[in-house]
Amino acid sequence: MTLEQGKANLEVFADTLLELARADRNVLAVTSDSRGSGKLGPFGAALPDRIVEVGIAEQNLVGVAAGLASCGKTVFAVSPACFLTARALEQIKNDVAYSGNPVKVVGISAGVSYGALGSTHHSIHDLAALRAIHGIDVVVPADNFEAREAILAAARSPRPVYVRFGKRALPHVHAPGARFEIGKAIVAREGKDVAFVATGETVCQASMAAMELEKAGLSARVVSMHTVKPLDAEAVLAAARACRAMVTVEEHCVFGGLGEACAAVLMQAGVSIPFRIVGFPDEYTMTGSQLEIFGHYGISPEGLAKTARALLE
Repeated sequence: MTLEQGKANLEVFADTLLELARADRNVLAVTSDSRGSGKLGPFGAALPDRIVEVGIAEQNLVGVAAGLASCGKTVFAVSPACFLTARALEQIKNDVAYSGNPVKVVGISAGVSYGALGSTHHSIHDLAALRAIHGIDVVVPADNFEAREAILAAARSPRPVYVRFGKRALPHVHAPGARFEIGKAIVAREGKDVAFVATGETVCQASMAAMELEKAGLSARVVSMHTVKPLDAEAVLAAARACRAMVTVEEHCVFGGLGEACAAVLMQAGVSIPFRIVGFPDEYTMTGSQLEIFGHYGISPEGLAKTARALLE
């Protein structure tokens, strides 16, 4: 069994944003020299009066977006995640989250999508940084279905939302009929031996690991935790009660992200289960393509299956 191939979530984002803007003149895009990398060329060509280009100035980007949102506009602020959530963190905190301006902050080329450009261009800190700021939701879509639904939900939301996208074309991980809601995880696959609780582009790696384990007679549950904040604590607890071990998977450092959030839920509920956080350790990240980096750190079907088997033993 293989997963059906889709396209890059960024392309789905751009298509969905154009659809929203054509239906509502209050929908705007603000970019920091990111029209091309954000796949917003067609948006700019179709609606040139609805895209604001501030140049390579991420702090200005967020400030302009917050000002427009305060005037009733539905604003999507689009920029590479590594710069947006570092250079403009103070503006996201004060101008967006603390001020309650419902900007849709869109981090593109996130995680280790930039591959060989190295650690300076990786955003493996963003989930931890934004989880620590009150008043903003954090969403990391796993596939094309979640990408479209996340943008539609963000546009409707009265709250600030951070949505994170990578660059690679992704397989579909959800069956028809799946339902998306910010703050509610989706069980992409049922299982009773080990639970993979994953977010973003690692969900497909966990799904393929589940297929590998199935060949060995092991049953793996795959939970797409597309919303890292607010975390669906009930989904974490349900997975822990249904399975004998749990592995969290994220394209992020192991500090302050999905894994530690899930561990806190389990500890505070008094639930004991063999548990492992799979992400990037406290070291200078190796150089390579996204999938090469994934493989090096065990965020691959083979690596995750190996981790699961070790926990179950």
